[in-house]
Amino acid sequence: GTLIGQCGNQVGCRFWDLALREHAHVNQMGVYDEALSSFFRNVDQRGADSTGGKINALKARAVLVDMEEGVLGEILQGPLHSLFSSTQLISDVSGSGNNWAVGHHTYGLAYREQIVDQVRKAAEHCDCLQCFFLIHSMGGGTGSGLGTFVLKLLEDEFPEVCRIVTSVYPTAEDDVITSPYNSILAMKELTEHADCVLPVDNKSLVDIVGKIQHMSNTDKPGCTIKKDCTIISGQGGVVKVEKPFDAMNNIVANLLLNITRY
Repeated sequence: GTLIGQCGNQVGCRFWDLALREHAHVNQMGVYDEALSSFFRNVDQRGADSTGGKINALKARAVLVDMEEGVLGEILQGPLHSLFSSTQLISDVSGSGNNWAVGHHTYGLAYREQIVDQVRKAAEHCDCLQCFFLIHSMGGGTGSGLGTFVLKLLEDEFPEVCRIVTSVYPTAEDDVITSPYNSILAMKELTEHADCVLPVDNKSLVDIVGKIQHMSNTDKPGCTIKKDCTIISGQGGVVKVEKPFDAMNNIVANLLLNITRY
């Protein structure tokens, strides 16, 4: 998994959380099996891969990239911090200023070698590298710009490996004035370098969350959606207090988990 920008990292971390909880539900013996190895490494006390038996310490098969420190800092301080080593995180301090060109050309060129190095190290831990899974937004500067730069980078460095991209599209009412331009510029890169794109529309997410919350609050007999349902709830997730986009992130994470269900 390659998570780019604030949106990509927030959705991605929710995905890791749900994947762990689902596996714990179906495999209560704590055994490191083939299903779990799809998304996580099992690391012993020396940091070497342990392929069988009990779970020792899990590390996500991921590289997290953001040109601001906020979200990555939350991840390192949150309940999922043990899934990531500091070398898996690549960040800057100033952000891309909602500008596709800054993310794509400025930060892309500046961090190219570091990103390639970390992705290659992650790939070397895979017995059978099947695909790269990239999550990013289309409206932000880092997600759209650096995200599509990394996509092309993956094609250049690993031309035989499939590239699946989850792209979160902004709404027409997005308060970032540059988001339509960022989306258009990123779309060109997606059509040229992605093998599969899973588009996610922010407006649709808002509508889905509203409908689910309405159903969870209803007293109608037979209603099967609970208030703490993992479809929309952040219970057990990366933060204790839900933020405005948590419910939307949970929808996307559930979608991806069902697509990649093991």
